[in-house]
Amino acid sequence: MLYMVRMEVNLPPDLDPTVRERLVAAEREYSQGLQRSGRIAAIWRVSGQFANYCLFDVADNEELHECVSGLPMFPYISTTVEALSRHPNALGATGS
Repeated sequence: MLYMVRMEVNLPPDLDPTVRERLVAAEREYSQGLQRSGRIAAIWRVSGQFANYCLFDVADNEELHECVSGLPMFPYISTTVEALSRHPNALGATGS
């Protein structure tokens, strides 16, 4: 199943800089692992914001939740999730 997930990061302004650096590094490692495994099929930064869109390609809602809740920054992330279906007018769709 495909899901488009918008993630907005809201780190506390008074977060210890060392903790912030560790979180950022752990987030990079974890998300790159999801990309290598194909569970994150694509990722885009939202220009001018500490936010991104990720296209997840996972088996079901539970796997999506496992991936997103495993993010090291998860306690500081607000998400919007949209389930996606193939559009009938897309090139390569049945009948085209």
